[in-house]
Amino acid sequence: MSHARIAGRHGRRARRRQALIGWGFSLPFVLLFGVFMAGPIVVSFVTSFTDMRVTDIRSPFGVGFVGLSNYVDVFQDATFRRAARNTAVYVVFAVPLTIGLGLLVALGLNQATIKLRNVLRLGYFLPYVTSIVAISVVWRIILGTDAGLVNGLLDSLGIAGPGWLTDSRYSLWSIILMTTWHGLGLQMIIFLAGLQAIPPELYEAADVDGAGRLQRLRYVTIPQLRPTVLFSTVVASIGLLQFFEEPYVMTQGGPLDSTLSVAFHAYNQFTFGNYGYTAAISYVLFVVIAGLTALQFRVLREK
Repeated sequence: MSHARIAGRHGRRARRRQALIGWGFSLPFVLLFGVFMAGPIVVSFVTSFTDMRVTDIRSPFGVGFVGLSNYVDVFQDATFRRAARNTAVYVVFAVPLTIGLGLLVALGLNQATIKLRNVLRLGYFLPYVTSIVAISVVWRIILGTDAGLVNGLLDSLGIAGPGWLTDSRYSLWSIILMTTWHGLGLQMIIFLAGLQAIPPELYEAADVDGAGRLQRLRYVTIPQLRPTVLFSTVVASIGLLQFFEEPYVMTQGGPLDSTLSVAFHAYNQFTFGNYGYTAAISYVLFVVIAGLTALQFRVLREK
């Protein structure tokens, strides 16, 4: 047998042994992912085509196949359409506000002194790392109709404050305001990292060409931040499309479903035991998130 053939056989054995070692190390993750992630995803997808309810838990294989009936019911459900409209308004306004204000704060902090920058960075980021449930409770106290701090201040000025969380005209906008304040810190950190990654030579070249501050922002900073803007937009949109804790704690979806989100509606249907219908709502939301993400990559990606 030739030396080349023997060497080739040993090489294949070494690669096979290396592959087996790699799969051995990754096996615990694969098993956990399959049992707790991939498995439930497949089961929930199949469930969305059935009439499974809470009474079918003991006999899951006895449920009936209903095809696309659950998905048809989703789009015919007036409550779902209201929840989808609320979610759309929430995302359309909260995402640009959070990203825009985060960018403005990052631009300001990028010019501040090092010590002051660290203090302000901590102050802006602290709300984000605080539990959203605790934040929502605090804001419910601040915006309360009778004993709220905002209305108390307005009352001291002789102004009758509205029901920020009890009036359908203001409730969703109040939650958008709170969400913008809460998410501002994360966007600030992301944009600060993006700003500090811009080569200073670009600003020096712009100064040599006589560019002013606004021109440097338009022709240097914003183009260089394009990947950062894409990342921030995608992350913020995915998170806000699934907003649930804020209305759950602050308004319970009211008044008159004015703060009901798609995720909250799915939660309600789950508590009612409508598992097939809940799964259909979840996959409709998943398709929307995937489609919006693909659109954002297409629009905001680098040319």
